[in-house]
Amino acid sequence: MPYKILKDCYEDALRANQNQIQAISISSYSNSTEEVDARMVNLKIINEKEFIFFSNYDSPKSHQIKSNNMILALIYWPSIDTQIRMRAYIKKTSAEFSDEYFKKRETKKNALAISSQQSKEIASYDQVVKNYKHVLDNNNLRKRPDYWGGFSFTPYYFEFWTGNKYRLNKRVSFTNNNNLWEKKILQP
Repeated sequence: MPYKILKDCYEDALRANQNQIQAISISSYSNSTEEVDARMVNLKIINEKEFIFFSNYDSPKSHQIKSNNMILALIYWPSIDTQIRMRAYIKKTSAEFSDEYFKKRETKKNALAISSQQSKEIASYDQVVKNYKHVLDNNNLRKRPDYWGGFSFTPYYFEFWTGNKYRLNKRVSFTNNNNLWEKKILQP
């Protein structure tokens, strides 16, 4: 049931010309630093009941996910004044899946995935560009590096929030209990 609502919201946002419709915030927790972190990623695939994005496996987010396999994913589509929260378990996709996806991407995007040591300090933005151009001209841009790949998450909780006049917002949650979705109406 929540997947159908999400699909309907997506189609409404698409019709409303939602900019950056694939943008989703992922919050994760690091067991080692005991800190929560959040960042925007591009949701690339919804496959049945799993959601997939791709990243550098050496990034802070990847290390947080490795230390704690639970995340909160948040979508906000202002064109339809709708927010969707998902609590989920997350894991890496298979190497084969990541390889196939990487082969189909634009080579210029692959060059960045290969050249960037995501979130690591660098002397200047000029060096970022130089590294990128070097990889663009000298690497096999269809071969996925081991440090890059997909993450797949499967929600066990959804909350749909729809804005309304006078903050009379509509909130509905769904919790998965033994493969059955329990629906609740929440007060604004």
